[in-house]
Amino acid sequence: MFDSLRTRLVIIVALIGLSVWALWPRDVVTTMTQPDGTVTSDTTRPFINLKRGLDLQGGIHLALELDESGGPIANRADAIDRALKIIRTRVDEFGVSEPLVQREGASRIVVELAGIGDPERAKAIIKRSAFLELQLTDKDGLFRQALPAMDRALRAAGVSEATIGRQLVSDSANRPAAAPAAPTSAVEDILAGARDTTRAAQQDTAAADTSSLLGGPLSGLLLQGNTDGEVMVAEEKVPVVSAMLAHPTVQRLMPRGIVVRWARDPVSRGASSYRALTALQSRAIMTGEYLVDAQARLDPLYNQAVVDFRLTRRGGRIFERETSRNIGNSMSVVLDGRVASTAVIRGTIADRGQIELTSSSLQEAQDLALVLKAGALPAPLVVVEERTVGPSLGADSIRKGVLAGVVGIALVVLLVVGYYRWSGVLAVAALSLYALFTLGAMAALDATVTMPGIAGFALSVTMAVDANVLIFERIREELAAGKSIRLAVDAGFSMAMNAIVDSNVSMILTALLLFQFGTGPVQGFAVMLIVGVLASMVTAVFVTRTFFMMLLARRQQTQTLSI
Repeated sequence: MFDSLRTRLVIIVALIGLSVWALWPRDVVTTMTQPDGTVTSDTTRPFINLKRGLDLQGGIHLALELDESGGPIANRADAIDRALKIIRTRVDEFGVSEPLVQREGASRIVVELAGIGDPERAKAIIKRSAFLELQLTDKDGLFRQALPAMDRALRAAGVSEATIGRQLVSDSANRPAAAPAAPTSAVEDILAGARDTTRAAQQDTAAADTSSLLGGPLSGLLLQGNTDGEVMVAEEKVPVVSAMLAHPTVQRLMPRGIVVRWARDPVSRGASSYRALTALQSRAIMTGEYLVDAQARLDPLYNQAVVDFRLTRRGGRIFERETSRNIGNSMSVVLDGRVASTAVIRGTIADRGQIELTSSSLQEAQDLALVLKAGALPAPLVVVEERTVGPSLGADSIRKGVLAGVVGIALVVLLVVGYYRWSGVLAVAALSLYALFTLGAMAALDATVTMPGIAGFALSVTMAVDANVLIFERIREELAAGKSIRLAVDAGFSMAMNAIVDSNVSMILTALLLFQFGTGPVQGFAVMLIVGVLASMVTAVFVTRTFFMMLLARRQQTQTLSI
């Protein structure tokens, strides 16, 4: 069927049309959520419909490893695999164009996000553990009952607010690069004894009861809370109370089955800021493993951000059973070990619930919903390498890459036309279609063009020219042997085919190995090389021969060929 010139021309025109359609610029709508919750959108139209990689449009490169500072992780390989899947889900939900998320070595995950507008937000979403627990509060007051014994143990150990303050200052001085456990002014207040928690509470203008529970080293810093198991701590005293709770003597006296968790955000009462400390039952009645969906929205009644979540059918049955047993008791929503909200169970709850985020913006709620849907990381992650590529560097890379490509192709065109004359012009015409077909295929495959990909494109140009050189040399040999022009052209194309196929298949196999075992830039090079080699075979073998058929059809009586 390919012997017909008309059929060949129809196929070439169809390939040109498909390539132009794939490359035709389309509007790209980018939505951003402002801190006040309003959503803005921006519409842009690129020059051609090609996705650019990190090195061409800017973005961030992160290398992550498991954080084992809290102790070794039993099954590191399994933890890495699970973290890889969760990060991929989070990045996909984040809406980044052509992200790269892959494992590197035995214990590292590499993430590349091209064209990201807010690198810090993306990094926070990737690293966040997002472990959700629903826990009942200490309704029996076991933690408060243990406070006198804790106070006596702290006095016997010589632990007081002043000694804890000196220890915090010493730790801060020994680790100047680390974030301090408390603001400097707060530590100075602790050392000088200039601020007494009870006196601050008495000066509070809020209506809530803020009298200290007892007068001991620990209980004297705890103020009356609003719900079961909850106490309030002045924000500047939080590091001191945390240190006392972590003391071995206090840990031994902690009631069995009870844990204490800080609130996610502080609250203001008058001129002071306080943070809730809630005693909870250590056994969670529900965890995030049963969560299937989470959506953020603004509560119009209270004008605060909330996250509505939905559980699996099995999770809904468990939640329904547990809530029916605890009607009238308080339940806390705990995220990554921090209490996000606490509410009284008024009735049976099945497969739907809500997380109230009092002081968070809608964007923060959306980020929380995103990581909840993706699932909790099996272990914390730490960033061991970070690179940021600015858009200006990407634009500069594009300019230099295009300049190098234009200069290289111009030299190839001059060499081919100068050496093969009119036949070289036909090869150059086919080469222009090769470029269109290659870029069109990249756009149709939704592949990302990178700087190494541009190098692969330039290399595949030489492959396309090499195929034409093989064909033209075979034609010259046949002409020198005395054959007619038509027979020489037919013989040249058919006899050069084996060499062309062998060289191109070898190149494709090499590129496939690079794609399988290489990282992001190497994969970008391999993809462009594979597409370019395939396009070069089409243009050199099919398009160039069609041009020769057109030439011979117009000059049937010609006795010479400019080659």
